[in-house]
Amino acid sequence: MFEQRLAAIYDNEATIAYLDTLLTELVNRYKERVPVLPQRMWDQTDALLISYGDSLLKEGEAPLATFAEFAETHLRDAITFIHLLPFYPWSSDDGFAVKDFRAVNPDLGTWDQIVSLGKRFRLVFDAVINHVSESSLYMQGYRAGDPAYRDFFIALPPDTDTSSVLRTRNLPLLHDYETCRGTEWLWTTFSRDQLDLNFRNPDVLLEIADVLLGYLEKGAAMIRLDAIPYLWKQLGTSCAHLPQTHELIKLIHDLYQAVSPGSLLLTETNVPHHENVAYFGEKGDEAQMIYNFSLAPLIAHALIRGDATVLSSWASQVGYVGDHATYLNITATHDGIGMRPTEGILPEAERQMMCDLAKARGGDITGKRNSDGSISVYELNITYFDLLNDPAGGEPLELQIERFLLSQTIPLSFIGIPGIYIHSLLGSRNDTRGVQATGRARSINREQLHVEELESELARPESLRAKVFNEYKRRLAIRAGEPGFSPNARQEILDLGPEVFALRRELAQGKSVTAVHNVTDQPVEVRLDEGGHDLLSGERLGSTVKLAPYHVRWLVALLAVFLLPFARAAQNDAPKSPYHFTDETVKLVLPRATRYTLRVISDAGLSGETHGAVSNGSAQLKPTGEGIYIVKPDTGDEVRFLAMAPPP
Repeated sequence: MFEQRLAAIYDNEATIAYLDTLLTELVNRYKERVPVLPQRMWDQTDALLISYGDSLLKEGEAPLATFAEFAETHLRDAITFIHLLPFYPWSSDDGFAVKDFRAVNPDLGTWDQIVSLGKRFRLVFDAVINHVSESSLYMQGYRAGDPAYRDFFIALPPDTDTSSVLRTRNLPLLHDYETCRGTEWLWTTFSRDQLDLNFRNPDVLLEIADVLLGYLEKGAAMIRLDAIPYLWKQLGTSCAHLPQTHELIKLIHDLYQAVSPGSLLLTETNVPHHENVAYFGEKGDEAQMIYNFSLAPLIAHALIRGDATVLSSWASQVGYVGDHATYLNITATHDGIGMRPTEGILPEAERQMMCDLAKARGGDITGKRNSDGSISVYELNITYFDLLNDPAGGEPLELQIERFLLSQTIPLSFIGIPGIYIHSLLGSRNDTRGVQATGRARSINREQLHVEELESELARPESLRAKVFNEYKRRLAIRAGEPGFSPNARQEILDLGPEVFALRRELAQGKSVTAVHNVTDQPVEVRLDEGGHDLLSGERLGSTVKLAPYHVRWLVALLAVFLLPFARAAQNDAPKSPYHFTDETVKLVLPRATRYTLRVISDAGLSGETHGAVSNGSAQLKPTGEGIYIVKPDTGDEVRFLAMAPPP
């Protein structure tokens, strides 16, 4: 069943046969236990939230229960995927040194709470399979000489030449550990407490395959493969992005599709763009989704400089991959803002400028050790809000919010699915006290919030958190109603000058939206081929489009405009049958009885669907308030109308 894939990884025929037999048995066993997922990929309604299980706290309550209640109350209409960062028992690195892959950290909650959340959202589980904790069951067995764990780790003489190995930390690659056999030096890509697993050992692969398929049984819709570029080791190479690593990911993909065809893989590869996109494989036969890591620093650079030239140039090379492969568009995550993805894109002076700015605004930088012994920047450790807005700068808060919201809206416009870190959704600023408490630079963006205090802030419309949160959700709701924002819609970058980042998204059937983002603190005016209606403001615009500082327009073409209450209908173009217009209504005429779906975009966001029927050949649709009305018959094309109050 998996012989061909295994033959690209292992060169021993007995090993290939052994693995193929046991992996096939494993797949057949899990097929009987894993719930069937809907065969749905994604569309414009999808957005992914990234959060720790204990980002939200409530005294006397399990953090997973607190998070679930908040998500159910506030996020059901805005978020479809939830990525829970490692919720397993761990010993360091805020969850990324896992002690037991099959357990939930009791300080967070239980498997029942995870499974319950998965019935309301599509869950993303972390698969931290490159390395494990020194306290893990695997390392305990290895140290004790248990034959079941022989060769689970990579032991080398301490004087081994590892200078070619790519390093992401300024720490030794080999660390010493006491075992029943004496002192051994083991491979640690990240830290002493994170020991790399040895995937040359077929029993390691079998164990990890069982773990990953077990996550499907627990309700995972997607698996995030953490630190995956370093999975296969070969001395004399960088040990990053090796062919065997790609084949191992494809094997995991094959296992998942065999057990649960609706499941997805997301790879975490915080590397230069050309290396990152390689993890799609052939249009999604490897990972169906990859982080669009270059987007975060390039958006920040555009807003800091007030110039979108570099962002637009890079984005013009990013496009549709396939219906089964897309990008996760992020600006922030639990880690820092990756700078490796800017290599070869931003000049070194601009990269240094961003490092200096992050430090000046209360953040820090993390470096990586190169094979020649030099150190270069790996990431900026700072909240995205404070990277864009000087905490001590004295700018009006409204301007800071507009700048930040623009940075969050570009990923909503861009091809792919928006990936939103919880502290971006909540408008969080630097947690300098957290850094002082832990001594770790990454703690600046990992604040734990007491949910009662958070709810109090969200209840005050004038607060920073409320303004960011409410507008963020409004824009997500509007995006969800626009088919042109589907991850499968094609993308074209428009050259409208350095002051704006502009793009057009279009589905094959002709549904399109033009997004124009002003990246400067000054008003901007641009000319388009044609005007349209702005989904965000409800305004009807001509071909000359004005944008206030840090504002964005989402422009679509509509067939008709209604002026309420019941003024004359102004039509852009003569609409074709089956739509007939009067002063007050749209008359839907079809040759046979059918049903239709109606949705409305208003200041409150996207409404739920309502349904109606065409009987006796026609139905009358009357606007009941201001907004954009979207009508989709079961048979026939979608049409939109704008209802607005008459001008004074």
